[in-house]
Amino acid sequence: MPEPGHMEEVAPLIRRRVAGNRGPFTATGTCTYVVGRGRVAVIDPGPDDPAHLDGLLADLSGETVEAILVTHTHRDHSPGARRLKEATGAPILGCGPHRAARPLGEGETPALDASADREHRPDREMAEGDTVTGPGWTLTAVETPGHTMNHLAFALPEADSLFSGDHVMAWSTTVVAPPDGQMRAYMDSLDKLRTRSEATYWPGHGGPVRDPNRFVRGLAGHRRQREAGIRNRLAAGDERIAEIVAAVYQGLDPRLRGAAALSVFAHLEDLVSRGLARCDGPPLLHSRYFAASAKFDTSSR
Repeated sequence: MPEPGHMEEVAPLIRRRVAGNRGPFTATGTCTYVVGRGRVAVIDPGPDDPAHLDGLLADLSGETVEAILVTHTHRDHSPGARRLKEATGAPILGCGPHRAARPLGEGETPALDASADREHRPDREMAEGDTVTGPGWTLTAVETPGHTMNHLAFALPEADSLFSGDHVMAWSTTVVAPPDGQMRAYMDSLDKLRTRSEATYWPGHGGPVRDPNRFVRGLAGHRRQREAGIRNRLAAGDERIAEIVAAVYQGLDPRLRGAAALSVFAHLEDLVSRGLARCDGPPLLHSRYFAASAKFDTSSR
């Protein structure tokens, strides 16, 4: 696991500095990557943390930041881009403004609203296949919605690598939290990455993902197993997300119960949309859920 506070060369063309925002959702901190030498790109400058930015600028003394790329709009990834632009004049590229997967339901508030960076406005929004280049390096956008709907990865063919943001990480599974995220989009993005050939993924938190094709297959399999477990709990009569979390996440760190509930919610929303589960109204965190074949009474809703 990479430690914060210093720059290290992790591969030809790639350096990494980790921000000091260690936590249960960030591992040892957000990984900021520098691509190239002399004229460089910076990927995910991280949170609004002057110490992290000052360290990054000191590391890059004598070099020119040509572009600032952002994978997605969570506050541990994108706010630092604005500080870095102020310091260097480099344009902000990559993901577009924060957006939700669907409109809010009645009385619903985004569970991760505090983590969303709604001030992010890139100078150039990148879409699938768009590139930015520098001396000896090329970064190509790969659309990977799911964790957030604007999530991008960036391929670096000169290093046979992909910067995978929070979509694929070796240290933990990814939080998918409606309405900002969507399980179906996340699974489709995993399927998309399985068609790619990069040898190494460099994620937004934690160490590198080696043999990523096998690893991504494992992530998809894990999600399918989780879905099967949720369907089994519905068949057993569990109706509330808290009941399902208690049954399928036994021994879970209490700090992660909220994230587990959001993951179950994302699976249930997807199951309802596919006709594999039923709900007593629109799928929401507080709704009651049932097996697809169950009869239920909504009078106590």
